[in-house]
Amino acid sequence: MTLRLALAQINPTVGDLEGNRHTITAYLDRARQLEADIVVFPEMAITGYPPEDLLLKPDFVNAALASLEMVLPATRQLTAIVGTLQRDGDLYNAAAILHDGALAGVCRKQLLPNYGVFDEQRYFKAGQTLQVFRRGDVTIGISICEDIWYRDGPPSAQACLGRAELLINISASPYHMDKGSERQRMLAARATENVAFIAYCNMVGGQDEIVFDGQSMVCGPSGELVGRAPQFEESLLVIDIEAGEAGRLSGRETARRRVQGSHEAAVQVVELSEIPAARGRRPLRTPALTEPVERIAEVYQALLLGTRDYVRKNGFEKAVLGLSGGVDSSLVAVIAAEALGADNVVGVALPTRFSSSHSFEDAGQVARNLGIRFLTIPVDPAFQSFLDILGPTFAGRQPDVTEENIQSRVRGIVLMALSNKFGWLVLTTGNKSEVGVGYSTLYGDSAGGFAVIKDVSKTLVYELVRYLNQRAGADLVPGRVLEKAPSAELRPDQKDSDSLPDYSVLDPILHAYVEESAGAAEIVRRGLEETAVRRVIELVDRNEYKRRQSPPGVKITPRAFGKDWRLPITNQYRG
Repeated sequence: MTLRLALAQINPTVGDLEGNRHTITAYLDRARQLEADIVVFPEMAITGYPPEDLLLKPDFVNAALASLEMVLPATRQLTAIVGTLQRDGDLYNAAAILHDGALAGVCRKQLLPNYGVFDEQRYFKAGQTLQVFRRGDVTIGISICEDIWYRDGPPSAQACLGRAELLINISASPYHMDKGSERQRMLAARATENVAFIAYCNMVGGQDEIVFDGQSMVCGPSGELVGRAPQFEESLLVIDIEAGEAGRLSGRETARRRVQGSHEAAVQVVELSEIPAARGRRPLRTPALTEPVERIAEVYQALLLGTRDYVRKNGFEKAVLGLSGGVDSSLVAVIAAEALGADNVVGVALPTRFSSSHSFEDAGQVARNLGIRFLTIPVDPAFQSFLDILGPTFAGRQPDVTEENIQSRVRGIVLMALSNKFGWLVLTTGNKSEVGVGYSTLYGDSAGGFAVIKDVSKTLVYELVRYLNQRAGADLVPGRVLEKAPSAELRPDQKDSDSLPDYSVLDPILHAYVEESAGAAEIVRRGLEETAVRRVIELVDRNEYKRRQSPPGVKITPRAFGKDWRLPITNQYRG
């Protein structure tokens, strides 16, 4: 039997039940026009993901359930798999099977992730139901996100026992670098183990700190990739599969015997009513097999999408940032201009007595290259006023980091004043290296609404800027910005290296400690100098209080400072 599958890779907004419903019905209409048999939507497509403590609000749950009911009429002549909630005493993360205008069944998520950015055991009960669905001659197993990640895990194994030729997985799988290739390897393994087609529909879009990258795909029974949607954009991937052929392939009975011992419960088979197949169905063009972009371009696309969705979904139109002439603010300006449009970005130079002329020139050049509005607001008079006010109290003490931080805080006040007056969202420009070790000023450069490069190491910042210049075929960011030593310019001749190890040393230590949870001894065994290792770890641990008060930012690594980093503020362990 030829089955026409449509994977609707959509970008829902958490809590926008009406908007999400309209998106779902629009994609159902598109799929119907393309004569699809089955249309698949991501995990929690009705509510957006993750809805977090909205799930503790009975009115929200009631409204979400009602929204699913309103989708039913749009599924005439189709089978739709839609991510939603189910309430049956407890609350379940579920996939609703909507068939020809009626609810034909519900599959419940069985493996509830409770690590990293996930907290599903706070809200949901794990499902236990064992069932597959039959449409015509094809048996279909359905699972939700985490359920597909484990060899012989319950849903896949149950579908194997039920002789499913097609395994559908609906997902809201967050992005981090290289996640797409990791997913593809896993899905190919599941397809091969179960000798079945796997259709994987992933969400796309930004939600607070998380970015969903899409890249929905279909793998054949031998693990071969037969269809893949693009990254970081909404898409409808439509593909024809000969699902019945999988049922005749050798190895299926071996696969069943492999899982039978540990999954002995009976599998319920749900028969879907007959829908006449489209006659003379138009053949599809060559199945979409979009190639993923290379690593650095992928990171940039994630930052673009995360920034665009955060700004737009939270009701802002314009953004403002301090444009210092340094590499970090230059990168944020490029991202903002492309994500929001140059007319919607304002760069502000905020010079003090320690600001160099070349930094001001470079900031202006970046603004001109991008076509963004550029303001100059000198903050030295305000800085001097604070020195005068505090002078009697500070008498007899030498200037130190206190005076440096006053400059940064004055800049924060100015940017937030612009935000208040004009409704612009303030984008902060601190990178992961600085955020990690606390090389920032609380209520100063950390003040703002969204931290675009919060999860981007300093070395990766340079790599991204070089990529952008190469992509533009010109120095979008002046070469001098890349060549000069990084400096906060808060005292004469200041350099970042006066306070921190070189970033070539700092970043590998941070990567090992934060993203891999390696201890000091392990990091030293890898060849990094012990004094630097212990100093960096101490700085990370000591500055958790700052990070807790910083704005959210786009997550691009396996472990970012934010939802998946929960170091105690009060903490005396130094390991």
